[in-house]
Amino acid sequence: MTTSKKNYDHAFVWIWLPNELHPVVAGKLTEHGQGRLVFNYGKSYLERVNDECPAISIYEPELPLRAGVIENLKGLHIPGCIRDSSPDAWGRRVIINQLYGSKGADTDTSNLSELTYLLESGSDRIGALDFQLSPTEYIPRVSQHVELDELISSAEKVEQGIPLTAELDRALFHGSSIGGARPKALIQSNGKKYVAKFSSSTDLWSIVKAEFIAMRLAKHAGLNVANVHLVKAAHKDVLLVERFDRIAYENNWTRKIMVSALTLFELDDMFARYASYERLAEIIRYKFSQPKEELKELFRRLVFNILCGNTDDHARNHAAFWDGKYLSLTPAYDICPQGRTGNEASQAMLIYGSENLSQLKLCLKAAKYCLLGDDEARDIINRLVMSIQSNWDKVCDEAELSSVDKNVLWEREFLNSFSMVGI
Repeated sequence: MTTSKKNYDHAFVWIWLPNELHPVVAGKLTEHGQGRLVFNYGKSYLERVNDECPAISIYEPELPLRAGVIENLKGLHIPGCIRDSSPDAWGRRVIINQLYGSKGADTDTSNLSELTYLLESGSDRIGALDFQLSPTEYIPRVSQHVELDELISSAEKVEQGIPLTAELDRALFHGSSIGGARPKALIQSNGKKYVAKFSSSTDLWSIVKAEFIAMRLAKHAGLNVANVHLVKAAHKDVLLVERFDRIAYENNWTRKIMVSALTLFELDDMFARYASYERLAEIIRYKFSQPKEELKELFRRLVFNILCGNTDDHARNHAAFWDGKYLSLTPAYDICPQGRTGNEASQAMLIYGSENLSQLKLCLKAAKYCLLGDDEARDIINRLVMSIQSNWDKVCDEAELSSVDKNVLWEREFLNSFSMVGI
């Protein structure tokens, strides 16, 4: 196990171009002091214009295809489309555990550089980028197969700051590049790839089952959401979320380029509080391939988040595919009811102006930004409410939810009366 802090001053960015099975080097990410990272495309990548699979920008508004160092957008210390590929809280804890073992239990995740997190995390990260020290040889950082119950055990040890065995270290490290704060890992089963989400030692109720229920109800309601499965391992519930950024092809995988809504907003994590559904709707109107359909889907997701008590709808929990020309919404993911101490709740993103209370009356005010009239918006709300009501018992039975947890969730997280005030 490495015990010294790793310092890097550059990384080469590799990209899977659309429908390609193997990555090519796109350019170089270099540290320019005080944690600022800047990017420039490689000459060989820029010269791919006439190739069968030509170069595309990693994300046009931030990193247009041109020679030379590309300065970051105002307020950003790293291009947002690059930061999207870096691990969040959980992945950073895994990396700290790998580098420092038990000594890293109380280590501040900001003590390591962004380049360290990019280069020390697993290669099967969300989206179509990876990071290497070499511009000519791509060596993926992968893990050996480990059963789910062993992954659960290793996740618990990371939470406790206990160092892992080499095998478990590699296995959990495989999922270190994915986002979010909760314990998770990446697995492959029956020709599909999944994000496996585990319960946490700090959970006071069945959060894994609650997310499964919310995602299944969203699917029943006709929203475009990731497929989910609920399984058991080590006598614990595990949520498997099927990855939509991977497409199986000839015993290999193509990857889909993704950018978070935070990147679309051109905001740093420190300013995520300024993110809004209103602004996202505006971006969809002008930059997405099918704005009318996507706006309706965005409105349905906003309403459903409020109806199921998901207040963790921050800008990293919304994302879009990028094909070099156009954007399109990814399937919804991370729809998870959040516990509340009182009746009142607020969404993570602003809904209308500076307001973000978890109330449907704000959705009705915001409907015009999604090009919806009042009658159409109300019809969407009513249909979603009825869908939740009619599918509730069936989905709870699928999850084998206890009657106690069922009573906790119903009309507290799902269809809370506070959300209905004023409509």
